[in-house]
Amino acid sequence: MSAPRTLAAAAAPGGSGRAKLTHPGKAILAGGIAGGIEICITFPTEYVKTQLQLDEKANPPRYRSIGHCVKLTVQDHGVRGLYRGLSSLLYGSIPKSAVRFGVFEVLSNYAKDSSGKLDSKRSLICGLGAGVAEAVAIVCPMETIKVKFIHDQSSLNPKYRGFFHGVREIVREQGLRGTYQGLTATVLKQGSNQAIRFFVMTSFRNWYLGDNTHREMNPLITAAFGAVAGAASVFGNTPLDVIKTRMQGLEAHKYKSTLDCAYQILKNEGPLAFYKGTVPRLGRVCLDVAIVFVIYEEVVKVLNRVWKTA
Repeated sequence: MSAPRTLAAAAAPGGSGRAKLTHPGKAILAGGIAGGIEICITFPTEYVKTQLQLDEKANPPRYRSIGHCVKLTVQDHGVRGLYRGLSSLLYGSIPKSAVRFGVFEVLSNYAKDSSGKLDSKRSLICGLGAGVAEAVAIVCPMETIKVKFIHDQSSLNPKYRGFFHGVREIVREQGLRGTYQGLTATVLKQGSNQAIRFFVMTSFRNWYLGDNTHREMNPLITAAFGAVAGAASVFGNTPLDVIKTRMQGLEAHKYKSTLDCAYQILKNEGPLAFYKGTVPRLGRVCLDVAIVFVIYEEVVKVLNRVWKTA
């Protein structure tokens, strides 16, 4: 009896008979491990991206460039300043990735055809479902807290002393709604993110694997495909990411709704403001998606050897 196939195998056309369904438990565990490792590697670029997006033109801007942002942060807070807010993102990154891959595998197991193949169009729908699930369950409160932490550090008198103190203060002042600011923008961003990424990833895999369902995917090939999928999602939804960041910042009260936020940005800062922070986000996301898919695939291979499922 052959071991359950990973995403790479699931994306390939079926061989003889229907391919085994991937166990969601393996997807959840492998996804969580991949998410935790990835965020520890890429967080400084996420920090810089968020700082540039919060550095509104109306203020006037404090940072002249990516390098200037890094320089001032290290000058004011040391190298550790580039990791301010990591705890909130790490606490959320592990369950976020676990939910994403778990939901994707559950949906894709139902979406595969009679030969066990998941085509690109169906993977887009499955990715959309996974993105919406992670947005509602994990990403929105996690990102809201992260943005508030980073924004708080840029103020003259920071008031949050740590993760738990910050969460306690946010809930005390704003209630649980304070951790769900920008939900609509977050759902749109995460849904489109994962729809694009899984669509691109599955398309490349189907092309690369062809009719050979047992062909091994080299980790470097997986990383390259993941980086392209990440880049596609960046160019596809950076405007939503900018809106989401503004809706979750300490000055979110300025906006009546997600649409009002988009209108105010367009009116006051022009259309180019929707692509603010694209370069640091591009670097982080390409690395992020490549790392996550590689680690996910390798962890699943290990789990297939030690965790036998029907």
